[in-house]
Amino acid sequence: MSVLPPALLASVLGTLPADVRPGTAPLTHLVSPDSTRPYVTLTFAQSIDAKIAGAGGKQLILSGEESMKMTHWMRTMHDGILIGIGTAMNDNPQLNVRHLPFPVQNTHFQHYHHPRPLILDPHLRLSPTCKLVINAAKSAGVAPWVISARPPKIDGFFANEDDGERLQQWEARRDVLQAAGVTVILVEPETIHPDLPPVTLNLPLPAVLRTLREKGIRSIMVEGGARVIQSFLSTASGRLVDALIVTTAPVLVGRDGIGYGDGLGQVSGTRYLTTELLGRDTVVGLKFAQ
Repeated sequence: MSVLPPALLASVLGTLPADVRPGTAPLTHLVSPDSTRPYVTLTFAQSIDAKIAGAGGKQLILSGEESMKMTHWMRTMHDGILIGIGTAMNDNPQLNVRHLPFPVQNTHFQHYHHPRPLILDPHLRLSPTCKLVINAAKSAGVAPWVISARPPKIDGFFANEDDGERLQQWEARRDVLQAAGVTVILVEPETIHPDLPPVTLNLPLPAVLRTLREKGIRSIMVEGGARVIQSFLSTASGRLVDALIVTTAPVLVGRDGIGYGDGLGQVSGTRYLTTELLGRDTVVGLKFAQ
């Protein structure tokens, strides 16, 4: 059993100082070229036909044992780990580092650095009994932060009859999550014009990243799902990704699987760094031009 991260991670992200045990602290040299946002590492596992989930978003275990351990090493290198609410609901992930070598002393949670779970959840659909919340309550995980947007209270021409009820329901879900130990962080939803109400509660990624940086998150690892991956890679969002690490498993999912490339425009500015074979999986590391 390897007690060191794979060489690919050192090539793409760097290493801790020699006097710091691997996995016990985030990499402080991961600094975004944009001081208003965290450093962003986008990473995911895909099939040969570029699918990351099954039909209807069903979870697929694509990574083999070796590349899964790499992912858990990578988690220790960042302040936060970000996913969308779809992934949180479909997979009920733990977002911990349980696949790393068991420490001689203490538990995994006591020995290794665990990133803060960050959930993009505009409608507050996260379950208060999900694994992320339960693990934190048992002191076996870091309490998650949920990034959301308060439904606006709209008056006049644009008002709908159910606006007040929708806001009350959102506030009730917020109160339940906060009582369970979840921190709810608010950002302003997307609008067409400052004088008009938001057309959706979609969370603009630049605002999300800016808010996280203001709250002390210096680096994040983005793990999905498909919509989140596409949003980060989209040129419409601006340059929001600093490093890209993609694991390709030797399997075919087929046309019913969920990919991230539909509707994605050209992604430019990548610089190839390295490829490593981890067990059966091929892992490629790239960086984006600053």
